[in-house]
Amino acid sequence: MSAPDFDQLANLMIEEGAIAFSPSELHGAIVGQLTAAKRFDKASLEAFCVTQMDITRIALESSSEKLMALYTQILEQLESSAFELAILLPDDEQPLAERAEQLGLWVTGFLAGFGMAIGDQGQHLSNDAQDGLKDLVQIAQIEADGQAEEDENLLMEVEEYVRMAAMLLFSECNKAESTESDKPVMH
Repeated sequence: MSAPDFDQLANLMIEEGAIAFSPSELHGAIVGQLTAAKRFDKASLEAFCVTQMDITRIALESSSEKLMALYTQILEQLESSAFELAILLPDDEQPLAERAEQLGLWVTGFLAGFGMAIGDQGQHLSNDAQDGLKDLVQIAQIEADGQAEEDENLLMEVEEYVRMAAMLLFSECNKAESTESDKPVMH
């Protein structure tokens, strides 16, 4: 099963009764958790999503499968060496103000998910990572009024900054421990 896009995730959330929550915010929260080195199995992912969406349970098996596909896709993107993380936002055909608002909600979800999972370990982040988090706090409040081409370009730049900040934090918080096979062999 392929991971849901923005509209499919919005429909899933409506079907599950989570009408006051954004697909971008849920995606951001999952990315935030993974960035802080949290991992899920099917049951724990469902429990996390239920809490985030403020519903009592995931009622449809198809919803559970789509959420697991989304989680798997996010983890694969984060672990890719090609910096493939895609932020789940409405299509480019949607009004600029709506896309900006959803980017702000994505960042809000990311910060919440990251904060819940990182806990006190956040104090040990590098200066670059801490600066990135401070920038994300500011970006969470993003607003766009117009439809000017310069606003469109600015939104794309901010989205790319958010994506790279998330990747930097993931890389810092998910450093692989060196194993015997990683060490150089002396002959």
